[in-house]
Amino acid sequence: MENSKYPKYIFDWMGGLILFAGYIFGSMFVGVVGIAGKFMFKLDFMQKPWFMMLANAVVFCMMIAAFDFLMVRQKIGKKLNFNFSPTNFYTYLLIFPMMLGMMFVGEFITSQIPTTGPFFGDFYEFFENLMAGLTDDLVVMVITAVIMAPIFEEIIFRGIIQKGMINNGVKPWKAILLASVLFGVIHGNPWQFVGATLLGTVLGLVYYKTKSLLLPMLLHGFNNLCSAILIFYTKKESFAEAFEMQEWMILAIGIVLFSVFFYLFTFRNKVRYSEI
Repeated sequence: MENSKYPKYIFDWMGGLILFAGYIFGSMFVGVVGIAGKFMFKLDFMQKPWFMMLANAVVFCMMIAAFDFLMVRQKIGKKLNFNFSPTNFYTYLLIFPMMLGMMFVGEFITSQIPTTGPFFGDFYEFFENLMAGLTDDLVVMVITAVIMAPIFEEIIFRGIIQKGMINNGVKPWKAILLASVLFGVIHGNPWQFVGATLLGTVLGLVYYKTKSLLLPMLLHGFNNLCSAILIFYTKKESFAEAFEMQEWMILAIGIVLFSVFFYLFTFRNKVRYSEI
């Protein structure tokens, strides 16, 4: 690893603070731009989908840049760099069905969380209204959810946090779990928390085994693309509704898919990658 072109950085509490500082600085910059546009140029574009898309990109870039310049370059003398190598075709045939299976399992668990009541009802209504604003523009939604989010979020949660914790001596399964829980938490609501955490474990496993950040990015984009298709073309919010099936049937299919392809990928797939 010493001769690797990829820096062996670590992620600890200091790295977390640096990421958070990048988030705060990026958010403040976006806020200043929005306020300036409103008061100086009489342009109220802060709630526009395209501005929210660009704002997310700016914040993510600030977080990554902060970790790169303040953590990696300062301590290692190398710039932040990741492996984006493709893998053999057989591996793709294993990871996408495994991901789909976990998506089905996650949907079932999410469906058990109430959407009505004194707390969940109001929270869910707020969440629905927020998502409605983000999904008004199909092009912006696809760019944000299918392209930008997989790239930036995988760099941060798998590339920086998970890999950095493993480099710091954390057991791989713990690093995968912790990064996945954090990934779920940042979504800010219980319905997405469940799915994001479960899917994050698959993304983390794939990254750990293949050492290529390209694969979890593709899987992440696949998950978000499926959600976008459900929303825009079927007008449904779940696979069960779209396919007119019971949720328990989706769960059963998900368990079978995930179990079979998890076994094939984890125990039968002999391909191992290393960063050199």
